[in-house]
Amino acid sequence: MATRASLSLSEPNERWIQDKIDSKEFASRSEVVNDLNRKARELEEIRQRLIAAELSIAEQGWGEKSQDAILADFRKKAQQDGKL
Repeated sequence: MATRASLSLSEPNERWIQDKIDSKEFASRSEVVNDLNRKARELEEIRQRLIAAELSIAEQGWGEKSQDAILADFRKKAQQDGKL
């Protein structure tokens, strides 16, 4: 069930939304706003995964290792796994 809300938009945002409707990309303001909300949620999820990945890298100490040291670690692991 959809919830109704009243929004105040700045002039540039209103023009941008109206351009999306005029171009037939969307049929209504609601569709534009819902699409923006979906994209914002997706971006927030990606952001959270990136933060988690950065923390993981930091916990593993890779942030302090040189590129050569990281490459050496990968080679060692690949040799142990029989892939090199």
